[in-house]
Amino acid sequence: QVQLVESGGGLVQPGGSLRLSCAASGRTFGRNVMGWFLQAPGKERDFVAAINWSGGFTDYVDSVKGRFTISRDNARRTVYLQMNDLKPEDTAVYYCAAVRELGGPLKYDSTAYAYWGQGTQVTVSS
Repeated sequence: QVQLVESGGGLVQPGGSLRLSCAASGRTFGRNVMGWFLQAPGKERDFVAAINWSGGFTDYVDSVKGRFTISRDNARRTVYLQMNDLKPEDTAVYYCAAVRELGGPLKYDSTAYAYWGQGTQVTVSS
């Protein structure tokens, strides 16, 4: 079992930055692929970024490449999403997620993730 708690969301002006954190508990953290997803009102939950267990492999949806960076600190049991040059279309609830199996390749589909946080709201507006 893995429990996830996100933090760091808020209101920011266009062009601003936020860093989301996802604190994990559970015996198996450190070997799971982790991901960030977003969900805007009335829309599906969409992939944003993923990172493998060591942090050596990452991938992003095209719309955030060059602006967002996913990272992890296994010693602190935390995954981060650094978001720069935020745009109004980035407004959504952001969720942290973990796959159940240990190791393995990056995952892009929300159905591949077994554990989810409660979400943190990010609002980009002037």
